[in-house]
Amino acid sequence: MVVLVTGATGFLGSHLVRALGPGNVVATGRNSQALAVLAALGIKTVRLDLAHPVPAADRDRIGPVCAVVHCAGLSSPWGTQTAFEAANVEATRHIADLAQELGAKRLVFVSTASVYFQYKDQDNLAEHQIAAHFVNAYARTKYLAEQEVLARAALNPLVLRPRGIYGAGDTALLPRLMRVAARGPIPRFAPSGATDITHVDDVVAACRAALDAAPDVAGEVVNISGGVGVPLVDIIAAACEATGVTPRWRTLPFAPAFAAARALEQGARLLPRQPEPPVTAYALGILRYRQTLDISKAKRLLGWAPGVSFAEGVQRTFADGAMRRGVL
Repeated sequence: MVVLVTGATGFLGSHLVRALGPGNVVATGRNSQALAVLAALGIKTVRLDLAHPVPAADRDRIGPVCAVVHCAGLSSPWGTQTAFEAANVEATRHIADLAQELGAKRLVFVSTASVYFQYKDQDNLAEHQIAAHFVNAYARTKYLAEQEVLARAALNPLVLRPRGIYGAGDTALLPRLMRVAARGPIPRFAPSGATDITHVDDVVAACRAALDAAPDVAGEVVNISGGVGVPLVDIIAAACEATGVTPRWRTLPFAPAFAAARALEQGARLLPRQPEPPVTAYALGILRYRQTLDISKAKRLLGWAPGVSFAEGVQRTFADGAMRRGVL
């Protein structure tokens, strides 16, 4: 079974194509240097820009595939609506079209648990408990992308919503937390937030389980997570210990800090290019509120369960020292 993986030059995608291995996968992305690294491993690569429909010449280079795993997208708590629409909605529409043209019989879309987030504690969230108002453009456009995928019934679509992917090569979750820790005191609220983050190896296993699922397991949305809510202060402390950073904490009342973050956001939107402010309301919300997922559906439909504990995941993440250098 040949699988097309988008976003193969990114964090999750690169782990997935290595797991699938040469002869079983076509890796696509925009980063030519990262694609060359994969090609040196014997993996077939095709450079694609999914901001536009895929040209016939690139379709021919890819060739027939049995399935597509769509990992590509813009993942950030900040950015313009236009950028998120192009990267998450338009690109997903183009990859769904491509999957049909290549004869794929399964489309797996890696979405996000951010579609659930609200500024309140939420435990054991099931797949239908979408937020009444999306917290940011990222969450909104990923949800719209889900609808694009689920509308393609002929592709037997499955949507995965992993929560907080981390691991070796992580460019988002732990590096962001560590940069905050390195800059100065870390805000701490009472009570503090918790989340069930997910090691990248478990997300790769979930993608493979989705690819192997029976054809009648289609049109479904499935939560993926580590299965255990871990306090954010413990996540930060563990990453700091692994990288030799001594965390400094500053206990703050949430309401004034949240109001200040909102003011910073409003100011940033008035500036040219709308740069990301030093702190966002969403980031403070993650530190303050609990959000955990119900993963029983993944166990029932895909036969999947997390296999990497948080302690083991941290050890794997920082094992070779490269991640220690990368986050500081």
